[in-house]
Amino acid sequence: MSDSYRVLYIDDDPGLGRLMQRTLAQKGLAIEHAQNGKDGLQRLDAGDIDIVALDHDLGHETGLDVLRAIKAREDAPPVIYVTGSDDARVAVAALKAGAVDYVWKDVEGHYRDLLVESVRAAISQERWKREKERAEREVREAKERAELLLREVNHRVANSLALVQSLARLQGNAVTDEGAKYALQEMQARIAAIAGIHRRLYTSSDVRFVEMDAYIESLVQELSEAMNAEEKHHKIALSVETQMKVPTDKAVSIGVVITELVTNAYKYAYPENITGSIRIFLRRADSSLVLMVEDDGVGFRGTDAPKGTGVGTRVIKAMASNLKATIRYDQEHAGTRVVLEFAA
Repeated sequence: MSDSYRVLYIDDDPGLGRLMQRTLAQKGLAIEHAQNGKDGLQRLDAGDIDIVALDHDLGHETGLDVLRAIKAREDAPPVIYVTGSDDARVAVAALKAGAVDYVWKDVEGHYRDLLVESVRAAISQERWKREKERAEREVREAKERAELLLREVNHRVANSLALVQSLARLQGNAVTDEGAKYALQEMQARIAAIAGIHRRLYTSSDVRFVEMDAYIESLVQELSEAMNAEEKHHKIALSVETQMKVPTDKAVSIGVVITELVTNAYKYAYPENITGSIRIFLRRADSSLVLMVEDDGVGFRGTDAPKGTGVGTRVIKAMASNLKATIRYDQEHAGTRVVLEFAA
């Protein structure tokens, strides 16, 4: 034991205090003595005490009173309780009050050797505890820094995607070919779906997950505004289970699938000048998630020839593959009903 560790011994017997100082100094311990609780607490205020040996019998007070006062302090040192009472309830009360150990004070004085061993063990335990707390604090701080950095990355990615989306819109406004114009509009919607994820992440307290109700609501709002600008005014009804959090990678795939299905419904479900509804459902079913997008339009069975370029269908299949999802087109539904089921 290094003499850099200082032990404060609190006992009302000055003779015993001096004896303890001589005896424990031989064992490599630096001992200071306080005759009562008040003096002991004042010495603790001065700092540089590693551990306290506290006697139970302090004359006008008991060590239990002083023990509670010590443990109420911030960064209180460990306390070893020393008692001459053979009543086990005293030791139990001391341990419950926060003592790390207790030593029974026998008349032969063997307890002094036991006290040395107890001090050594307590200091070793305290060092391990503080090292553990320091390591946990460093891990916690590193995690917070990483999350802050990740939120900043998501912020910048969202801004970059918004810039790409704006460039695609400008290019779409500049071209005259209707096929190219539609392709650029579809690309804008896909970019918006991914950008929305990153906007959610940089404002989220947990960047690992996306709250799907808020995300899909904002995604649908953007899709509606884009389609209204194209003079397509269909109503979208949204039913997403509340407080549903999905891992980020799955949320991206779900958002892109919804974008493709809703865009297809806007463009192809209803004849010209006919207004209809599009419905989106996302819910849990046992250990799975079920996504359903449906309309009451002319219908698409999944085996029909694509009405556009077919890129949207390939995108849906690619995202379903990412989700490890099954795709089902409801053959009984009058319009189009697409159901994806995948692991939660």
